[in-house]
Amino acid sequence: MSWLLDPLSQGFMQRAFIAGMLVGGLCACIGVFVVKRGLSFIGDGLAHATFGGIALGLWLELGVQQAVWVALPFTVVVSLGIAYVLRSGRLGGDVATGVFFAVSFALGVLFLGLRPPEAPMVNVESVLFGSILAIGHADLYMVAGVTVVATLLLGATWSRLAYATFDPALARLSGVPVAALDYMLLALTAVVIVVSVKTVGVVLVSSFIVIPAAAAGLVARSIGRMSLLAVTLGVFGAASALLASYHLNVASGATIILLLGFFFALALGFHTLRRS
Repeated sequence: MSWLLDPLSQGFMQRAFIAGMLVGGLCACIGVFVVKRGLSFIGDGLAHATFGGIALGLWLELGVQQAVWVALPFTVVVSLGIAYVLRSGRLGGDVATGVFFAVSFALGVLFLGLRPPEAPMVNVESVLFGSILAIGHADLYMVAGVTVVATLLLGATWSRLAYATFDPALARLSGVPVAALDYMLLALTAVVIVVSVKTVGVVLVSSFIVIPAAAAGLVARSIGRMSLLAVTLGVFGAASALLASYHLNVASGATIILLLGFFFALALGFHTLRRS
């Protein structure tokens, strides 16, 4: 059992395990609704908006940790902008997300370039690719707090959100506040992505949202079972990959996503066999 107990005896690994499992479960749960609505690209767009928000904070001479608090409202505003464009019906989800994706990332590059030469050096790589092993107590408290709030919010709106996801027109006629739920879902996705960037980074965080939900969707038929399976894959994938990356001495964030990709391949194989 030393292969399990040795990593867990170290404080930084304990924090990484807790944060990874919380983020894995939370992203997967949000991902169920994102995938079912055909908005898989939204994760990528909001992740790059997070980069723009963090860069804005750095330009304002904040540290990376403090810049997250600038990225939070910045990314939420971008998500609400995407939701507004989607609801206007003028552009498709991929087009709207692509526009905000490009503009937000370009702003991030601009803000980083505007920093004075004497400004402290910033490890941009940790923002792009994450550093889950460097998660501190403050990061862990933030992830835990967002997990609690998101769980309560999703629990309170679950049936209406599912109804609006599968048949928005009929849900609207039934008195379900579809517009409010759309804005809430994208804003909540933005918040979850911002707090998840620390684990796998801007480049990979969208995979944390899409892959478990997509894999679960190939196996489960109901949204309840799909959600349960997606959360299980997210949590188990994060914990298992962290353990593997510790013993193999490889990048944790990339290992998590690769393991989730393996789960997706298994689900796709199962789905193909079942259909045949």
